[in-house]
Amino acid sequence: MKQLKRTKISEALKLNTFGKEINVKGWVRTRRGNKNVSFVALNDGSTIQNIQIVIDNEKFGESFLKPITTGACINVNGLLVESQGQGQSVEIQAAEIEIFGTADPASYPLQKKGHSLEFLREIAYLRPRTNTFGAVFRIRHHMAYAIHKYFNDRGFYYFHTPLITASDAEGAGAMFEVTTLDLNNPPRTEDGKIDYSQDFFGRQTNLTVSGQLEGELGAMALGAIYTFGPTFRAENSNTPRHLAEFWMIEPEVAFNDINDNMDLAEDFLKYLIRYALDNCREDIEFLAKMYDNELIDRLNFVVDNNFIRLTYAEGIKILEESGEKFEFPVHWGTDLQSEHERYLVEKHFKCPVILTDYPKEIKSFYMKQNDDGKTVRAMDVLFPKIGEIIGGSEREADYDKLMNRVKELGMNAEPIWWYIETRKFGTAPHAGFGLGFERLMLFVTGMTNIRDVIPFPRTPNNAEF
Repeated sequence: MKQLKRTKISEALKLNTFGKEINVKGWVRTRRGNKNVSFVALNDGSTIQNIQIVIDNEKFGESFLKPITTGACINVNGLLVESQGQGQSVEIQAAEIEIFGTADPASYPLQKKGHSLEFLREIAYLRPRTNTFGAVFRIRHHMAYAIHKYFNDRGFYYFHTPLITASDAEGAGAMFEVTTLDLNNPPRTEDGKIDYSQDFFGRQTNLTVSGQLEGELGAMALGAIYTFGPTFRAENSNTPRHLAEFWMIEPEVAFNDINDNMDLAEDFLKYLIRYALDNCREDIEFLAKMYDNELIDRLNFVVDNNFIRLTYAEGIKILEESGEKFEFPVHWGTDLQSEHERYLVEKHFKCPVILTDYPKEIKSFYMKQNDDGKTVRAMDVLFPKIGEIIGGSEREADYDKLMNRVKELGMNAEPIWWYIETRKFGTAPHAGFGLGFERLMLFVTGMTNIRDVIPFPRTPNNAEF
């Protein structure tokens, strides 16, 4: 077979150099035709669109063509021609074909029919080959790139925080333990407890739930940093919005207060969604058509509207006076549920909302305390359809106030002594937030289950693939 430089299908579909010989490689989506001619829809993952390969059956012979079935992988040299059929402007008349790999129709799970998302989760090793997941994972790439571009262009430094840690940033306790000890026979101290001094790190360690605490240290030296990496929560949550392993983006900025933090969050989200609309249009249009015909309107809704800012107290008052029947009752001091957040965004204000100044009892120890003694300078960004997409705060910069809060909560200060110490050495106002990457992906793709926006989801009782 003649060696030609491969052309990606995304590029081949844009060409108008008719009569020129080109090479494409990819996986067969469908093959149809009659005894004289076969039409193969070929896809290589570079675009949602297939390119049509027109095959003269007599030229290649029935026995050669028989293994070219859905799922097979082929290498094609052929002439680029104007398409006579509907739905595409170009096609390739095959001159030479090499079969890289076959896919037995009796056992290949992705035949030409609709498959449920639940079924596709069971074959996550093949689902990227479907139109839906090809689109989702291409968008995921573009969003990751856009995140790095946004921060790089604004003078932030990408800061790598540890995945293995001895501290619990959230105070939540739901962490995965990391150990090299023999679980069947761990060493024990005299009082019968596990002797972690004999473990690899000489102490108890876990997978991180957040890079925030270490990120703050970076900001207090470099000015503005962001983390973007995997985080882990050992919560037994089987909801469509929770994963045990997910990716977080966490900017931290020295000298920013809560208002700067809100400005950054709004600008960041609008940039990402605008980027998706500009660079992932074909994939977004496909997902809108297949799953959510309001998707594009909702993306434009965020880009086109200023985010309303109001205090938690104001939000509670609106909810209490709404006359709405909520599943979870709402009053001052309650942690808002998704139904409350969505009511504010979708029904009351009809635009994205940033809630601030939450009761300190329902927020983390590191948030800056307000002068009222009751609230902290927290902020949550609320979006249509999913509720909270960003959570953040101005951080407590005062050593005594931070220590008092740690004691109030009965926390063990020893694992985070280094974090508290920074308040002794050149402390300064600073603020930051966390954006769950998969929550962003849910919003941008219109998918409804978080397991469908990450290639290999990790959930309770599931660590397959």
